[in-house]
Amino acid sequence: MTTWFVTRHPGAIEWAARQGLTVDRQVAHLDIDAVQAGDTVIGILPIHLAAEACARGARFFNLSLDVPPQARGQELDADTLERLGARLEEYIVTRKE
Repeated sequence: MTTWFVTRHPGAIEWAARQGLTVDRQVAHLDIDAVQAGDTVIGILPIHLAAEACARGARFFNLSLDVPPQARGQELDADTLERLGARLEEYIVTRKE
């Protein structure tokens, strides 16, 4: 069982370390074919990748935060993520057939 942290942002990586998050593989982009049943996938993913991870039997945790309009598109450091209430929220995502 592998814990994946999908991010390319240094602030998110530092934030996760501050939270004591144990990660086996930190990747900028998720190779969905590498995800297996029992894995945990953490990050902000396109919905179709989150659904595929869940379909493969992985748990998906979204890195959620409420970003004000003036901060969108900016690189956020760990302190800012904390101020914005960054948190991990588990979702079960399914694609409707």
